[in-house]
Amino acid sequence: MKSALSITTLLLLCASAFGQQYKVLYSFQGPHLSDGEFPVAGLVADGFGNLYGTTRLGGPYGYPACPGCGTVFELSPNSDGSWSEYVLHAFCSSSNNEGLCLDGAYPETSLIIDSEGNLYGTTAGGGSNSCELLAGCGTVFELSPPTVSGGAWTETVLYNFCSVVSGGACIDGYQPISGLTFDSHGNLYGTTVSGGSGKNGGVVFELSPGSNGWSETILYNFCSAQGTYCLDGAAPSAGVTFDAAGNLYGTTRNGGAPNYAGGGTVYKLSPGSGQWSHIVLVSSRGGSTRGSAPLSDVKIDSLGYLYGTTSLSGPNGATGGIFRLSPGGGSGAGVFFQSGLEGCIPAAGVTLDFQANVMYGTASMCGKNGGGTIYTVNPSRQLTVLYNFCSQAGCTDGTNPLGALIEDASGNLYGTAENGGANGYGVVFEITP
Repeated sequence: MKSALSITTLLLLCASAFGQQYKVLYSFQGPHLSDGEFPVAGLVADGFGNLYGTTRLGGPYGYPACPGCGTVFELSPNSDGSWSEYVLHAFCSSSNNEGLCLDGAYPETSLIIDSEGNLYGTTAGGGSNSCELLAGCGTVFELSPPTVSGGAWTETVLYNFCSVVSGGACIDGYQPISGLTFDSHGNLYGTTVSGGSGKNGGVVFELSPGSNGWSETILYNFCSAQGTYCLDGAAPSAGVTFDAAGNLYGTTRNGGAPNYAGGGTVYKLSPGSGQWSHIVLVSSRGGSTRGSAPLSDVKIDSLGYLYGTTSLSGPNGATGGIFRLSPGGGSGAGVFFQSGLEGCIPAAGVTLDFQANVMYGTASMCGKNGGGTIYTVNPSRQLTVLYNFCSQAGCTDGTNPLGALIEDASGNLYGTAENGGANGYGVVFEITP
């Protein structure tokens, strides 16, 4: 089908006391093999049930800093219930004498897909501009499917970050570790964790297609207002989410407090005449009982409520939790991990199931076996663990899920775990609640 590694595997099937079934669809093989290693991001699905994702490392190329600079992969279901894995692109396949991976390096985010099957994503490093230790300052890329059956996918770099430099600063941002978002006109939106015209606090950007390629517009520079301590937030690790009125929402993992213990923010960007206005909806001090260090994007329900996670802090020594904000930005009642057995340090956001009226998510660590959990929260704010990672000897079922879950029409959930699996380099899994 594609000129890439194809392995069919079904490694694990187990049922819990709650009746759900968990199975590993694929275990990555690791160094010196082309299938990749360490999937840290979630997945995206097409209309045929194929799953697409990224691995931060692995693949056959590396110059000179990494033994493999990451991959984009596809998992396709087979009629016998097994899945086949195909590598669509291995990063750093194009490099130069300066050690730059021109096609990108270190993808850390999930992909998005358009109506024609093209995939879009970011790489934290690589590109045509130099940033120390990153083999480049990061890119936005597109992968286009082959025009003939069995052909290769085509990768195109849409934007190289740190293309605008002033006073030694990357004014256009660098190191994007967030996913992308489309608007109705085909423009792309995202964030970079560093750079900008503020105090290296990162940016929110828009990329627009044109006759001369894609052009970038900075919508907001973090840590650019309110004095020394980044009261407007800093280091956005997640992407942005549109509401029905065209406003954008997101989180920053740092900033938001009048000292260096800023625990992050939830923010809103509203379009105006020629510029976007920024307001902080919620800010946190480090160690706050409301949670701190949000790493996830936000989800919006039909009533306009915002949902997301904080990776640290909370009441009674909690280590992270789930928040809900009202449409006006007021704080709502949160759900926190009160026991290590429930999980801790949720890096990913939540998945809203409107039909079942519940939400699902992953905690990257803790749980009964220390490898993280899959959880669900009902309308009464009751948190239930659906699965404990590392339940199998040698953690062959995976450990440390960092990406968000996706749900199919039948209610099955799909995700990745960064480590564990048959070879120790991460897994793609399915769970049926």
